[in-house]
Amino acid sequence: MKAILTSHLGGSYKVDGKRLPGPILEANGLCEQLKKIWPENAHVLMICAGPFEFEKNDSVLYCIKEALPMSGFSVSSVEMCDARSEKEADDISETDVIVLTGGHVPTQNAFFNKIGLKEKLKGYEGIILAWSAGSMNCAETVYAAPELDGEALDPDFKRWIPGLGITKVNIFPHFEMLRDDVLDGLRVVEDITFDDSMGHEILALNDGSYVVIEDGKETLFGEAYRILDGKMELICKDGENLILNKI
Repeated sequence: MKAILTSHLGGSYKVDGKRLPGPILEANGLCEQLKKIWPENAHVLMICAGPFEFEKNDSVLYCIKEALPMSGFSVSSVEMCDARSEKEADDISETDVIVLTGGHVPTQNAFFNKIGLKEKLKGYEGIILAWSAGSMNCAETVYAAPELDGEALDPDFKRWIPGLGITKVNIFPHFEMLRDDVLDGLRVVEDITFDDSMGHEILALNDGSYVVIEDGKETLFGEAYRILDGKMELICKDGENLILNKI
């Protein structure tokens, strides 16, 4: 298995609230990295974050179907797995690329469990391509950061949940947009993430940054920060890369 875990994949943009197809991001060589491992006439299966968000899923599917060939990727099929089409994930042996979309982390995590994705990925030899929540849920133990109103104050909200086990890295995506956000009266980074990082390393990625898992190592590309034990440090800059782990 090879994996590219991104904060943001690109493939669409919004105009007046409508999602339109756009190119895959080229920042920090993302598009070129993906082309290095992309097979000809790829069979692509997208697995959603919100299984009942049919309108959003249809829109994302439409955009990615257009975005891949627009950016020079050869595809023979692109399908979406959500509550209407769970059987799409029954047999992934002929699927070349599995795309894990963005959305609400716990909701996507529950859907992955429902379709038995972790078990299905054992022995999978294709490509995992993920963004945002999809990247977060690839962790062995997922950091499900509070993101909806009320979650930061809810004592029953589980911030650490079992994931797909593709990596041990806990990704915090869209960092450049979220680092100054406030949720439930708390600063997302200083009051929430710093507290959650006690004893846990969290990798904060800007859009345009990503992690490649291939040939027994995990490599970070682009600007990113390590958050650990209530402290944050810049560990990689745009245009640079850093080996995180050898696995």
